[in-house]
Amino acid sequence: MAPPPDRSRPRPRRASLLPVLLPIAVLIVVAVAVGSWLQFTERQAIDTVHTVGSGAPDRVDVRATVQRVDAAARELVLRVRVTPRGTLGEEDQAAPVGDLSLQTTEATVGDLSFRAHERLTAKDVKVVMTGGSIGDYPFDAYETDIGFWAQMDGKEVPVRLMFSNNDTLFSVSVTPWPSPQEAALGLELVRSGSLLVFAVLMMVVMWALAASVLIGTWYLTSHGEGLVWPALGWMAATLFALSAFRNTAPGSPPIGCVLDWFAFLWAETVIALCVIAVVLTGVRSALRTDGDTTDDEETDGEPDGGTGDLGRASTQ
Repeated sequence: MAPPPDRSRPRPRRASLLPVLLPIAVLIVVAVAVGSWLQFTERQAIDTVHTVGSGAPDRVDVRATVQRVDAAARELVLRVRVTPRGTLGEEDQAAPVGDLSLQTTEATVGDLSFRAHERLTAKDVKVVMTGGSIGDYPFDAYETDIGFWAQMDGKEVPVRLMFSNNDTLFSVSVTPWPSPQEAALGLELVRSGSLLVFAVLMMVVMWALAASVLIGTWYLTSHGEGLVWPALGWMAATLFALSAFRNTAPGSPPIGCVLDWFAFLWAETVIALCVIAVVLTGVRSALRTDGDTTDDEETDGEPDGGTGDLGRASTQ
């Protein structure tokens, strides 16, 4: 009979995953909470409407919304909708009762004019921005101003301006200008919080990839691994994938911006040098190994041949 099993020996205890899963769950919850708060604040900023100008019942309302900011051209596209109120407009407020003209500030390219009793339609105007440079991406900032004053049939009429921003890549700070008839705002435009976080994360990822390739290169060269083709394929793929990753930066920044000088160009340089170092070290190691193998084969053949000749000579 087989001996009874020894029940006195303690069974090995399985490792619990709770100490690992709990911090991960807490990190996910915190990340989602912070992301939700950032998204909510940006959404609130986009939905905010800044109002300046006259509150008279007989006035012209101008609703101006930023549609797109072109940092490379240093201009923004402003969509303008005009609505005459009170006695200045017809019953449905869709057309002015007289010829209406809107003068703008120097930064706005072109004035607006509308004929009497003709239906008003939204128009896009360009506004020139000053200061800043797209080379500072993603930390670039710009300034400009927008303003409107109106005349109907040659007489000045009150204006109220309602401004909002619809470009999610930029955050706009507004400073109203006090004026009894003119409605004007000073604007400061910076990159939005989500874009800034994404761009900084891109720089961190670029340096992390470069550091990973550098560590792999140190291991291969210090241990004389030779030409490890999977490692070389991974390094080369990282070199070209980093370029595609850089081109996904929101806002399409040009080459030579802060993103490039802080991370991309240096990461590409490090990875390229690592690939070259691995290839040179691997080829040298492979040639040395081939040379040692050839020497061993020649050494193994020489004693037999020499002994045979000496044996035959002595026999003779």
